[in-house]
Amino acid sequence: MRAAPAFQVSLRRFGVWRGAVLTLAALAMATMAAWLITQERPIEIVAWVATGSSIAAVAGLAARAVRVPPVDLGWDGRAWFVGPGPDESSPGDLHVAIDLGRWMLLRFTPAAPTGARPIWLPVQRLGIESQWHALRCTVYSPRPAPGDDATGGA
Repeated sequence: MRAAPAFQVSLRRFGVWRGAVLTLAALAMATMAAWLITQERPIEIVAWVATGSSIAAVAGLAARAVRVPPVDLGWDGRAWFVGPGPDESSPGDLHVAIDLGRWMLLRFTPAAPTGARPIWLPVQRLGIESQWHALRCTVYSPRPAPGDDATGGA
């Protein structure tokens, strides 16, 4: 079986991801606030503090989640590479976690067992329209078996 040809794309736009994170965070915070203010009997100070802390935690997590640095994602025929630039990329494995047609959430696991954490990549069609089809084909193409060359052997 043949592996996909080499491919490289720069991921710079994350508007869909940011909108989804902010919407979910706003809904979570509104739900907690609505629960707190709709209680019929007087609420103890512990409930106010716990709810306020939870709302602050959701806001903090959302602020952290919307910050996605631009990265270059590449496939050389044998492995995936992710990094801030083509010359600074590290190899690893890439899997599709969520695929909604015009948006995907990809999970990149670095190859080096240095304790590096997986990188989650929210990828949207908007901004890379000319490369979208090739990216989807490459992501879903078979990987070469260990020890095989990129052409799949003779």
